[in-house]
Amino acid sequence: MDFIKEISAFIPRCEQEERDKKNILDFISHFSSNVLLRDNEIAHITSSGFIMNPELTKVLLAHHNIMKTWAWTGGHADGDPDLLHVALKEAKEETGVLGIRPLQPAIASLDILPVFGHWKNGRYVSTHLHLSIAYLFVCDEDQAFHIKPDENTGIAWFDTDYFTKEHFNESDVYLYHKLIDRAREK
Repeated sequence: MDFIKEISAFIPRCEQEERDKKNILDFISHFSSNVLLRDNEIAHITSSGFIMNPELTKVLLAHHNIMKTWAWTGGHADGDPDLLHVALKEAKEETGVLGIRPLQPAIASLDILPVFGHWKNGRYVSTHLHLSIAYLFVCDEDQAFHIKPDENTGIAWFDTDYFTKEHFNESDVYLYHKLIDRAREK
C-alpha cells in the first residue's frame, strides 16, 4: 500500500493524533522528495513496532545505546515506502527474534516525536522530528533474542504495569499506554 494513502486512511482517536496526522500529511506534501530519507534533517518518516506477547500482558523492549533507556523498536524508512515492512525488519534486527508478526497490518498510532541533538558514529545529529508510524506486533515469550551491539545493550520483557513515570518520561508513558490499549481493543 502507498504510505501516503495508508497514513491518510488512519482514523485518529484523539486530538493528538488528529493534529499529528494533519501535520504529517502537510509535511509530506511539502517535502515528498525526501520525507522518507534522513537527508531531511528537519523531520522524516520513521516506523516502529510495539512488540507484545500473545496474552498482551508484556512488552519486549530494547535498551538503546543513544537514548540510554528501554524503548520500543523502530527505525528510519531510508527510502522504503512499505512502512509495515520497515517496522517488522527493524523489530527483528534489533531483537534477533524471528517469530515477530503483526497483530494487525494497519497503522496503530501516528505521532510526531522529538529527537534531541546527539552524536552518532562520530557525527553530530541536530535536533529533529520523527514522523512516527507505529504498528502492533506479537511474538511468543520463549523466542530467543539477542542484542544488536551497535544499537542496544539489552533486550527484555516488561509487564504492562511497568510503564509508569517512575521508569519512563511522561511522553513515553502516554505513548506506550496508548499502544497497549490499542492492542487490547482488537
